[in-house]
Amino acid sequence: MTAIVNADTGRRRMRTALFLAIAMAATVGSALTFQYLGGYIPCKLCLEQRTPYYIGVPLMLLAALASALHAPAWVTRSLLAIGGLLMVYGVYLGVYHSGVEWAWWPGPTDCAAAAGPVDTGGKGVLDALDKFVPPSCDKAALRILGLSLAGWNAIASLVLAIIAFRGALARD
Repeated sequence: MTAIVNADTGRRRMRTALFLAIAMAATVGSALTFQYLGGYIPCKLCLEQRTPYYIGVPLMLLAALASALHAPAWVTRSLLAIGGLLMVYGVYLGVYHSGVEWAWWPGPTDCAAAAGPVDTGGKGVLDALDKFVPPSCDKAALRILGLSLAGWNAIASLVLAIIAFRGALARD
């Protein structure tokens, strides 16, 4: 009986890890879609918010693989917990960026808006790259239902953190 319960929990952890990998990939994929297809240039904080996802996706795939290969439960649980911690960090980054956008607190000093179009001075575009300044962190490029993409990222990260911790803490 215990072996059946442990196998069910292992499969549940594997499904949780796979779900998290797909959800994390979809979330960061949405940001990349807004950037490359929608034309929204990310600011410094936007780019930082992607880091937990870039680390989390392969980590959750590793957790799913560990569960599928019947590694000790603590391995999968630990990887899920680390994924949860990454998403908690994602919540922090999203809330911080949202607060900067709403002028609740100052943003990084190196996250200022460009003064205007970059003048190439008659030189090529590659020479102008050193002068490029990304968009300011304190201006939301897009709001959906009143929340900026940073706000939506905070919500997505919170939901994913809860799912990861539930998977990590599930009883054997």
